[in-house]
Formats: sequence, structure tokens, C-alpha cells
Amino acid sequence: MNQFEDMQTFIRIVEAGSITKAAEQLDIVKSAVSRKLTELEKRLGVTLLTRTTRSQILTDSGRNYYQECIRIIEDLAEVESSIKDEHCSFAGKIRLSVPFSFGLKHLAPALRQFNDAHPNIFFDVDFNDRKVDLIEDGYDLAIRISNLADSSLIARKITSMTPVLCASPAYLKRYGEPKAPSDLNNGHVRLRYNLIPDAWRFTSDDGAEVTIKIPVTVSSNNGSYLCEEAIAGRGLLLGPDFICYQAISAGQLIPLFCEQLTGKAVNAYAVYPKTRHLLQRVRGLIDFLVAYFGDTPYWRIN
Repeated sequence: MNQFEDMQTFIRIVEAGSITKAAEQLDIVKSAVSRKLTELEKRLGVTLLTRTTRSQILTDSGRNYYQECIRIIEDLAEVESSIKDEHCSFAGKIRLSVPFSFGLKHLAPALRQFNDAHPNIFFDVDFNDRKVDLIEDGYDLAIRISNLADSSLIARKITSMTPVLCASPAYLKRYGEPKAPSDLNNGHVRLRYNLIPDAWRFTSDDGAEVTIKIPVTVSSNNGSYLCEEAIAGRGLLLGPDFICYQAISAGQLIPLFCEQLTGKAVNAYAVYPKTRHLLQRVRGLIDFLVAYFGDTPYWRIN
């Protein structure tokens, strides 16, 4: 009888939302997980989960047991962490969910550098712009670029990004270089980035707010693709600086109205569940990312 293993299995069943998903995450057969739960309930003399073919619901006893299991495992992990050598603790798998463009362009080199310093870390990285359920899908950590509203998660800011309006020299030669934001209404076209509001807002020279909404030539949820379209002269692009900073540095794109654009900076956060003990290797990765990007990230153009 391994009570610690039973507690870990029960936590996974609860957090995964089903015995089937728990078995997949634990990489064992479903029947073994089901048997462990049945034996656990028999030993405790209570029903922990009310199960149907479509759902599972924690009983009051199950909820209390789950919370106590979390506390015990976190306490044990804390004790073990405190007595282990710091270097040795940087070993094992870290399962990450990261945004596609930001992940490939900026997080991938950072993860590689972290891995060079800690070769016993194994990364399992999901590059995807969808919002995953960290607990149900079994992730240790996610990187999210947004204004966070999920109170079930703990978040730490790792960097920030600001919107920048830009166009290629070829585009400006064809459509004319606007001298004021209001000039954008005179025949200009744009590339629509799905994560940016359709209405662009600027502050005019006299302090008034100017709202611009112009025709769209290309629409996409991927900023890297739109950056290439902007370089090709297909339209104006309003997107995050981390995507287009290299093209701007190379003169392939020209920033416009940097001081007048009213779009606010957006933060990138490392997020993880409140209910899960933060492993030393995951905490170390978060600390590394905060230091790697710094207060002023290398993509900042103004």
C-alpha cells in the first residue's frame, strides 16, 4: 500500500476531470487508475467521487481529501526541495504551452540557453495560440500574452510588448506617406491582425483623440505572416513590436506615429495553477525568463 502514490493518483483524477484523461497523463492503463480509486475509497470507507458515464463529481469527503492531499504533497515537496542540492533540482520534464509566434521567435532561444545551463531539463513544448486548461491538459506552465482574468492561476510578468504601426517603403511610395493620423482615411489599406482592435486610436497634435478604421486587404491570427505581408507592401500593419522590430531595424518597415498611437503595452506572463506545487525547476525557469528579457526587452523600438 503506497498512500503517497494513491494521493497523487487521486489528485490527477480530480484535476484531469476524468479517469481516462488521468490515465493518459500518468501513462498507465485506465483500468489501473480505476482500480486504485476503488481501493482508495474502500480503504477510507467513503465515496470520494460520484461517477457517471459522462461526468465525475467530488463528494464533500472527496473535496476535503483532495485539499488535504494537495497540502501534504506540497509540504513534502517543500521539505525535499530544501534539502536537495540546487543543481540537482534542475532536472526532469517541464511541460509548457506557449504562443506560436512569440514562442518560436523569442522563447525558443531562451529555452535553449536555459537548457544549455541545465542539460538535465527535458522540455515538452506546445506551440499554440489556443488557451489551454493547465490542470486538465497537464501543463506545468504556460506563457500568455494578455490581460489576465483567470483568478485560479498565479501569474508573474516576464516581459512586455507595445503596438507599433508600420509600413514598407514600397507601400508608402504607392499610397503616399501620411503626415497625420487622419491622412490614413485617404485611400490607405491595412493588414488585420486578429488580436488587435479594428479601430486604431491616435492623439492628434491638438490633443484630440482620432479613431481610424480603414479597409482590410489581408486578415490573420498570425503576426509573423502579416509582418511578411507588410514587408511585401500589402498594407499597413499594427502589431506588437516583438514581431516587426527586426524588419524595422533593417529598414524593411517604417514605423509611423509612434508618439501618437494610444495603444497600451501588453504583458507576457508565466502562469501556473494555484493548486499545484511549483517545482524548483519550473520556478528556476520563470526566474531565468524574467532576467533574460529584462525591464526593457531587446525588441523595443522607442
